[in-house]
Amino acid sequence: MDTDLHTMNLLFDQLGLPSEDKEIERFIVRHRPLPRGLQIHEASFWKPAQAKFLKESLDIDAEWAELVDELDARLRY
Repeated sequence: MDTDLHTMNLLFDQLGLPSEDKEIERFIVRHRPLPRGLQIHEASFWKPAQAKFLKESLDIDAEWAELVDELDARLRY
């Protein structure tokens, strides 16, 4: 899977969220830590379309899956 074309900034664009580096960090700080056992797409701060995109990206191992995993990890600590 080639993620060179996909960045965290582009993932946030895809989710319809501010995608500047500082905005991404603010988002992560504001929403962490995700509780153990809660899947990323189940978090209450996502809009339904965002949650669906995250779940589908992981379910089908889409080109975004690696970045969704990275975001998940960053939201957990």
